[in-house]
Amino acid sequence: MRLIDEKGVMAGIVDIETALKYAEDRNLDLVNIAPAANPPVCKVIDYNKYIFDLNKKEKDARKNQKVVEIKEIRMSLGIGDHDLNVKIKSASGFLKEGNKVKVRLKFYGREMNYTASGEDLINKFYEGIADVGVMDKKPKLEGRWMTAMFSPKK
Repeated sequence: MRLIDEKGVMAGIVDIETALKYAEDRNLDLVNIAPAANPPVCKVIDYNKYIFDLNKKEKDARKNQKVVEIKEIRMSLGIGDHDLNVKIKSASGFLKEGNKVKVRLKFYGREMNYTASGEDLINKFYEGIADVGVMDKKPKLEGRWMTAMFSPKK
């Protein structure tokens, strides 16, 4: 087998007993890193330290990761101007935090005949948040709900 020492330098091609003795003399572990190679490659390392460093890197990667949430805002066709402004203000806050916003507009009863008014309302909502967000998904009618997605500007 090909042996790599603790410093990463190739120690040569040796038999398994010699490699085990080499690792044992240094109080380290012999790890087979490429068993399919010809000859197989083994490395002398402190296995516990290796696992510790691997877990630490994984933990740091998770710490720096930003989880994006999808915040939902529900409205109806008969929403007043002030109420719409309150919804726009809260959506702007969500977008500034880096979250996505899903706007859902519900049509009640005969309001289904006025889906164009619903699109106009969502476009008016978009005009209110245009400085902090962009529209990912255009308004789409799904049953009695019209849905649109917004994400923060880069």
